[in-house]
Amino acid sequence: MSSSIERSYNEAKELYAKHGIDVDQALEQLAKIKISMHCWQGDDVKGFLFRDQDLTGGISVTGNYPGAARTPDELRADLEKAFSLIPGKHKVNLHAIYADTNEKVDLDQLEPKHFENWVQWAKEQGLGLDFNPTLFSHEKSSDGFTLSHHDESIRKFWIDHCKASRKISAYFGEQLGQTCVTNVWIPDGFKDVPVDRLSPRKRLKESLDEIFAEELNPAYHLDAVESKLFGLGSEAYVVGSHEFYMGYGLQNNKLICLDAGHFHPTEVISNKLSSLALFAEGILLHVSRPMRWDSDHVVVLDDELLEIGKELVRGDLLGKTHIGLDFFDASINRVAAWVIGMRNTIKALLRALLEPVEALKQAELSGDYTTRLALTEEFKSYPFGAVWDYYCEKQGVPVRERWLAEVKAYEQEVLLKRGR
Repeated sequence: MSSSIERSYNEAKELYAKHGIDVDQALEQLAKIKISMHCWQGDDVKGFLFRDQDLTGGISVTGNYPGAARTPDELRADLEKAFSLIPGKHKVNLHAIYADTNEKVDLDQLEPKHFENWVQWAKEQGLGLDFNPTLFSHEKSSDGFTLSHHDESIRKFWIDHCKASRKISAYFGEQLGQTCVTNVWIPDGFKDVPVDRLSPRKRLKESLDEIFAEELNPAYHLDAVESKLFGLGSEAYVVGSHEFYMGYGLQNNKLICLDAGHFHPTEVISNKLSSLALFAEGILLHVSRPMRWDSDHVVVLDDELLEIGKELVRGDLLGKTHIGLDFFDASINRVAAWVIGMRNTIKALLRALLEPVEALKQAELSGDYTTRLALTEEFKSYPFGAVWDYYCEKQGVPVRERWLAEVKAYEQEVLLKRGR
């Protein structure tokens, strides 16, 4: 441990302790929080089942930075590099198209065996796995509809795919001893105003009922459903709206996914957490950064990310909330994108854990809004950075921007040697 880092940490501890904050305890709590890092940042959402299929479903990745992963082994190597620069032990979020198999198999025929290499790797790395059925970039989603499709045969294909995904998820959970969250998101919707909004939603509800009919052990597997306000090609109407999935999730005891980029530009998900937590079985967060539209930019330590962290800590919601990242940027080094997003999300949680929450609540309850405002503002300049540096060093990862040199070296030694 660097003497200067330890000295700064001890000085910070003394300042926080004056407000009743146990910094050591905060770091212990932080180390237990697992964030699910999305695999699709590493290869621009191509996957390995249908490499030549164009992205559909309103998904767009911009940029052509060299070094995208082309194989499962390359992707796992990139993930390992990223995790070596991120404090804590976390999870990897897989999409179904990332199956690691030489067998030619369609989405509705996927089985746990097609992900065995991922399971063995996760065991070796001490990581958990989460999962997502892939309901886009496929010939049977080419018209923009999947689980709400009017064609029963197409609808059945996607139902069977989601059923298969749930079994894969349960296998992950059983093998790794960590609950696997499997999230259903669909791109279904209309570019222009539809005449019939009800029928597609009725079909979606029926499809979900069939998908979730089989009870699975919640110790191994949890279902989540994810809404969206609009997407490219579905600007006028999205079948799986927030109201639809909130109703479905509450009625059927499913996790409700809130994606930071899936709402109106003036809405924030931090303000929804306290309401949803009172009624929902649990919450899944997709931490992203929208910019003018759901463009999934790399997560930065902005006001909304800080507010999400505060809401989770102030409301004691960490126990029922699953946190994952969801962005993809091909204009910068992809490993760096992971590291920036993960480190920022962890920083936001640490900042929240270092607040004098009880004192702030008491000031608010007594009507002393002056103290509430004064303390929240003063704590913005408290020595959080000294605590963060200590945590990184204690966890054996680079302090401050030192991680960037490792990513640059990895780029020269590995990424730039990959073909297009």
